[in-house]
Amino acid sequence: MSSGNKPVSVSVLTEAIRHSLNQKFGRIFVEGEISGITRPQSGHIYLTLKDKHAQINAVIWRSAAERIPFQPEDGQKVICGGYIDIYPQRGTYQLIVQQLQPIGIGAIELAFRQLHAKLQTEGLFDPARKRSLPRLPKRIAVITSPTGAAIRDFMQVLVRRWPNVELLVLPVQVQGTTAADQIAGAFDQISKMESKPDLVVLTRGGGSKEDLWSFSQEQVCRAVYNCEVPVVSGVGHEIDVSLCDLVADVRALTPSEAAERIVPNQREVLQHLTAVASRLSNSIADKLLVAKSELDQIANRPVFARPFSMIEKCQADLESMEPRLRRAVTSKIQLTEKDIAAMAGKLEAINPLAVLSRGYSVTQKIDGDSTSLITSADQLNEGDTIETTLQRGKVTSSVVSIETD
Repeated sequence: MSSGNKPVSVSVLTEAIRHSLNQKFGRIFVEGEISGITRPQSGHIYLTLKDKHAQINAVIWRSAAERIPFQPEDGQKVICGGYIDIYPQRGTYQLIVQQLQPIGIGAIELAFRQLHAKLQTEGLFDPARKRSLPRLPKRIAVITSPTGAAIRDFMQVLVRRWPNVELLVLPVQVQGTTAADQIAGAFDQISKMESKPDLVVLTRGGGSKEDLWSFSQEQVCRAVYNCEVPVVSGVGHEIDVSLCDLVADVRALTPSEAAERIVPNQREVLQHLTAVASRLSNSIADKLLVAKSELDQIANRPVFARPFSMIEKCQADLESMEPRLRRAVTSKIQLTEKDIAAMAGKLEAINPLAVLSRGYSVTQKIDGDSTSLITSADQLNEGDTIETTLQRGKVTSSVVSIETD
């Protein structure tokens, strides 16, 4: 080592190389293919940018990554804008990416396609989940810029077609870096309302794809999907398609068409009601004529024309039936009396008390509260009390002696 070459530390050398690289290259743009991309929880993105003959490590710090509209993926060919820097801890150089542009397709278009594929896979565009609009909405919420042409066009058509509706405007920015968050926040306000609107209209006028990008961002699409009431999307002009158009229950081509889709034409409704009232009146008149004719026919029937004639006929029939009924009752009584007399004679013949009238008697043994019929002297003992029933009266005796055959 010569005395003129003073040694320097690794840190000093590394810093000198960093300064030299920055001076030499400054801000550069590098074209290559993304490989080995990783996304740690810090929010930074680490990747390798390569071509057929070489590769360079690259990093996208979180602040820059949040500004990239699409998702960088392995295999994408991109143009990276940034500067060369040294990573002192490892002594390696890397590309600090501040801008990222896909090759062959714009960043916005790529982000649109990526999010479209994701939301379609999750079913946010499924026609089966789309709800029908209320026929006559009473309260409508509109999410849009309060100063844009869209709200003026919307309100002119709405008031002309159906003036009797309550309109609630939720003001938001419709383009710019904060527009998507404001739009999603407006939907959040609606979800917290005690008295919710019948439907929500999300609208703005036309513009470039970049101007309308807020309406294709994920937080807006999910806010539309999660809204508790039907949503109509009227963003841009006929040729403009945003992802929120595909998620919404109804897509309108313009703000004016959105107003036409959500309310009927008052004049047409009145004409329809007039026609219905006329048909109803004619139908009622026809039914009244038919009913009057039927009533006239009923009124001419004998039962209503001469109501007492049937009563008189019934009365005459009753009078003619009375003598026959009396004779039948008398005959029945006589036959019954004869039957009763015959039955009485039969009963008298077998009446055991009738034997008593010829001098016979019935003797019973009295034993406390019970009695038993005596048919043989063997049933008695001296001293027993007996009761003899005669044709007239009874005799109570005490047994003095007994004789048996």
